[in-house]
Amino acid sequence: MFTMRVVIGAALLACTGALVACGTDTARKPGAAAGTPTPSAPAAGMPPSSSAPQVDPLLSGKREFTIVRVQGSGSELELSGRLEEGGDTGGRVLFALTPIGGDRYVFKAFGPRDDHPANDEPSCWQVNGLDIEPELTIQAAVCDEDDPIQRFTITAKGDGTYAIGSETRFLQHAPGNGLVLKELGNASPGSTFRFVDKGPADRQPVN
Repeated sequence: MFTMRVVIGAALLACTGALVACGTDTARKPGAAAGTPTPSAPAAGMPPSSSAPQVDPLLSGKREFTIVRVQGSGSELELSGRLEEGGDTGGRVLFALTPIGGDRYVFKAFGPRDDHPANDEPSCWQVNGLDIEPELTIQAAVCDEDDPIQRFTITAKGDGTYAIGSETRFLQHAPGNGLVLKELGNASPGSTFRFVDKGPADRQPVN
């Protein structure tokens, strides 16, 4: 009897001094290392830690749009001999983009959707290289996306508005000279523009 009590007492002391040996193994998940915390699941309803920035579909090249200068009278920009604002000259007022990469685009201009083949054939914005600095105009030209003077920058300015530029110049309204590209130095663009969706860019130019 004395021997049995000694054996039971020793077993109790072993459990008290080494908890790992008594009962803890059964609580572990199979294959889990001792002391390894169980990963916690994300809280229900929590938003993902990051999301892809939304891109304006009008910049995708898949939509046509008109352009209005935010600080102007609300007249649409039109491309006839040159890019003008509300000139009512019968110029082209529907535009679509060809993304080149980064913030650079080619602006294509179309006539009205009247099934006339000539109106579905695009003309493009091009910096008028014959103008005298510091104010350059934009003229209509045969489209050539590889030509650097047909590549323009579009910079978001918030609330769905954009600044339009070419190299270091920005498209601005100059009293007495209309829309011109000007160097602004450290100044912010005084003219910004809003694009107004007019439907899919699905013209079929005549080859």
